Amino acid sequence: MRKRLLFAFFAFLYYVSSAQTYEIQYTNSYNGKIQTEQSPTFIWVNGSENFILNNSIREQKSEYPFEITKIEKPSNTIVSYGFLKPDEIISTADKESVARQTFELTNETKKILGYACRKAVTKINSNTIEIWYTGDLKISGGPSVLGQNLGLVLEIERNKNSLITATSIKKVKKTNIADIIKGSITSTDLLGYKDQLWKSRFTTLKVFENETINFSDESKSDEKIKRFANGTIILKKVTFPKISEGENVFIELKQQSNGDAYDRTGTVFFIPQNKSQSFFDGLEKGAKTLPVYENGNGKQYYGIIPTDNYDPSIEMMRFFTAFGIQKFNHIQLKGKDWQTISPYRQDITELKPSLSDKELWIGTFIGNYDKGGHTVNLEITIHKSDQTVYKNNTVIPLFNTVNIMEMAGQDYSTMFNAEKGLFVEFTLKKDLKNAQLRYITTGHGGWENGDEFVPKVNSIFVDGKMIFSFTPWRTDCGSYRLYSPASGNFPDGLSSSDLSRSNWCPGTVTNPEFISLGDLKAGKHSIQIKIPQGPTEGTSFSSWNVSGVLLGIQ
Repeated sequence: MRKRLLFAFFAFLYYVSSAQTYEIQYTNSYNGKIQTEQSPTFIWVNGSENFILNNSIREQKSEYPFEITKIEKPSNTIVSYGFLKPDEIISTADKESVARQTFELTNETKKILGYACRKAVTKINSNTIEIWYTGDLKISGGPSVLGQNLGLVLEIERNKNSLITATSIKKVKKTNIADIIKGSITSTDLLGYKDQLWKSRFTTLKVFENETINFSDESKSDEKIKRFANGTIILKKVTFPKISEGENVFIELKQQSNGDAYDRTGTVFFIPQNKSQSFFDGLEKGAKTLPVYENGNGKQYYGIIPTDNYDPSIEMMRFFTAFGIQKFNHIQLKGKDWQTISPYRQDITELKPSLSDKELWIGTFIGNYDKGGHTVNLEITIHKSDQTVYKNNTVIPLFNTVNIMEMAGQDYSTMFNAEKGLFVEFTLKKDLKNAQLRYITTGHGGWENGDEFVPKVNSIFVDGKMIFSFTPWRTDCGSYRLYSPASGNFPDGLSSSDLSRSNWCPGTVTNPEFISLGDLKAGKHSIQIKIPQGPTEGTSFSSWNVSGVLLGIQ
């Protein structure tokens, strides 16, 4: 009888303990310094559930999106709630992750807030995680999904520098979790949940979705997409939100061959429209309606430099298609498993001042003469960030010699065969501090002796003084061989896509050079680009696609 009473008594104590809800607050620190900018983590835990959130969420002051995690006991099912918007909540359940956790249990002990704790160690993605847990309270839980089977986790240390540790434990009669997790909740699978939560953390502007860029008389504009130069240019008007100083802007284009087997020049650009004439006028009325540039070599180049009434297009990203990716993947070579898509992604935060809170024509050009051409997807994403690498508030277009209207009669950029090269005059209405030239350059043309395959020095002069000189050259083109199934193979064992080139490779983005110009005073200035362009050989000629915008603070 006495044994039964004792058993019943201890069972009652366990029930009371497991039914009791504890509120435990934790602080985050890094290298011994408390991370005051982070809202403290805390949990509500009892024998049936463990909620993980933070003070901002509890006080319903957290910015969207945010996440609350619940671990159901004793199954240790992880239920995640993603709050994407005030009226949009998604959830998913994971019944396996906790069971898969493995730990090395050590004999080390210490006390945290008066409770005897033991240490367990695990490794995750090359990170060493040390977990201190206690069995004194007869419940399991913690500020992370890690260690839910061990006991009550009071401290987690990662790589001896990142620490989350309990600072207070108290009993509570009830929580306000029902006031936070309420309303309609949409359940989804784990990958779908992660994808939706991830994408909700930034703004996505869809520009082009599965659009064809080709050469065909049948290419026509529609209500959303304008097409020019026989379909080699596509254009769409995009509305940008106001972009704050603490946000980054990225552009991402994905490209596949839809019939064209060759490597081609591509560019993503936008059209400034703050003057009486714009590049858009040239698209609609013809390249020769744009301002002309002449440097004494007998040729005329239209729409490439600014005037009082015109600004050239601003290049966002220069890219190059690979040899026939996807469409020509049927070409088999031993040991080669071809990629199916060429991705191009680039940080363009420095252009933010000219994008923020504006409606702009965004265009993409791929120079080709193929009816199938290429298929592209383009989006721009805006991300909240603590990085402030680019602090310029001014973007001034200076030149863009990429012959975007090539298939509508715009000439190749061969102006560097004259001593004058490219010469641009511009006027600053105000002083420009910390001025930089955002300069993109690629050499083209010819075969073995053309500037595509011969290194050439680019020299930049400001107000008659050379301020920068370099040789743009890429030697890593062979790294992208698997993007080029139609690349020709030569008797020497190389493929065309292996060859080094003047600042580009098939299947890659060409990065801008950021050239410091110091402080520029208000008034008239000049910038000159000189390149020793190679001579014409029969029908083969060389050219250089260069674009430049002036960045700085006014």
